[in-house]
Amino acid sequence: MASIIFLTHPEVVIDPAVPVPQWPLNAVGRERAERFAEMLVGRTVSAVYASTERKAMDGAAIVAGRLGLPYGTDEALGENDRSATGYIAPPEFWEVVREFFGRPHESIRGWERAIDAQARIIEAVRRIAREDETSGDIVIVSHGGVGALLTAHLQKVEIGRESRPGHPGGGCFIVFDRDSFAIRQDWRAIEEGLGTV
Repeated sequence: MASIIFLTHPEVVIDPAVPVPQWPLNAVGRERAERFAEMLVGRTVSAVYASTERKAMDGAAIVAGRLGLPYGTDEALGENDRSATGYIAPPEFWEVVREFFGRPHESIRGWERAIDAQARIIEAVRRIAREDETSGDIVIVSHGGVGALLTAHLQKVEIGRESRPGHPGGGCFIVFDRDSFAIRQDWRAIEEGLGTV
C-alpha cells in the first residue's frame, strides 16, 4: 500500500530583512535534505509536492532531483499565515506559537487561526492524494506548524495534543497511508531513518 511521507523542511537561512516565505535552506538544511533523498532511493516514490515557500521548494527540488522526478507546488501546503507580524525572534516566537496551539479558535496577533490552517492543510493533502495520477508513495515537503495540525487530525486529537516534530531545525517526517490516512510511522528526524514502512 502506498504512503504519504510528509517532511518538514530542514534548517533555513534566517534573515529578518527578507519575508519568511522567501527564506532558502541553509547549508545544513540542504545536506539534511540530501540525506533524506538518499533514504528514499529504492522506494516506490512516484510524486513530490511542496508548498510555494522557498525553503519547501528547495527541499522538494533536492528530493525530486535525486529520484529523477519533477515536483509540483501547492500554495495550500504553506505554513500558517504569520504575515501580520512577520519575523519574530525566539524566545518570543515560541511563546506566540504556544498561544497559537493553545487557543486554536483565536487569531493570535493577527496570525491565521490554527483551526483554519488545519482545515487548509488537511484539504490540500487529501486533494493531492485524490488527484495525483501516480500510484506510488507521495512525498510532501511542507512546514512544522501545519504538520503538527495535520497530525492532530490524523491522531484524532484536539489541536495541541498531537505528537510533534522533535528536531529544533525541522527536517522531520511522518508517514501515513495514502488512502486511509492511518499513521504508519510517527514523527522522526531524518537522521532516525525510515524504518520498515
